[in-house]
Amino acid sequence: MIDLDPLWLTAKLALITTVILLVVSLPLSYWLAYSKFKFKSVAEAIVSLPLVLPPSVLGFYLLVAFSPQNAFGKFLDQYFDIRLVFSFEGLIIASVIYSLPFMVHPIQAGLKNLPASLKEASFTLGKSRFTTLTKILLPNIKSSILTGIVLTFAHTVGEFGVVLMIGGSIPKETRVASIAIYDEVQAMNYDAANLYAGILFVFTFSILLGVYLINNTFSKANPFNND
Repeated sequence: MIDLDPLWLTAKLALITTVILLVVSLPLSYWLAYSKFKFKSVAEAIVSLPLVLPPSVLGFYLLVAFSPQNAFGKFLDQYFDIRLVFSFEGLIIASVIYSLPFMVHPIQAGLKNLPASLKEASFTLGKSRFTTLTKILLPNIKSSILTGIVLTFAHTVGEFGVVLMIGGSIPKETRVASIAIYDEVQAMNYDAANLYAGILFVFTFSILLGVYLINNTFSKANPFNND
C-alpha cells in the first residue's frame, strides 16, 4: 500500500495552478493575440521561455530569488513573514510560472484563428473590449480554452525539476507524486514507484483522451471551424 498524500497534494497543486493561470491567461492571451505593441515579441518570448528552459535552471533561479538570504526572499520574510522556499505556496508560484505557456498558447491561437470581422462587428455595435472578449470571443474558442486547462493541469501533475528545487521532499507539504516516485526509486522500492507511475500514466492519458474527444465534438459544432 502506498502513501496517498503525494497524489492528493499533486491534484491540489495542479488544480490551484490551473485556476490561477486561467484567470491570468485570458486577458494576457487577448493582449498577445491582438496587441500591436512594438515589443510584443519580447513578451511572447518571456511567456514561452519555460518551454525550452531546463526545469532545473528555472527552479534554481526561483530558489535563489525566494531564499531569505537574498533581497526578495528577505523582504517577504521580514515584512510579511512569508517563506516560499520548501513550502506549498512556493510550489504554486513556481508551477504558475513554469506552466504559463501551456495555458496561454492554446487560448492565444484560438483567438487568432477567429475571423477579424467578429471582433470588429462587436466594436461597431458599441460593445466594450471586456464584453467582446467574454460574450463574443471566448464562447467561440471553447475547445482552445479546454485544451489550455487540460494541458496546464497535466503538465503540473508531471512537474519534477522545478518542484524538486523549490520544495524538496517534505511529507504532506511539498512531496508531490513525481517526487515520491524519485524517492521510491532512490530507496530501491520499485513496486511503490511503479504504482505511483502507473497511476499518473493512466490519469494523464485519460484526461488527454477526454480532451481530444470533447474537442472533436466542439470542432464539429463550431461554425468558424475551417475543416
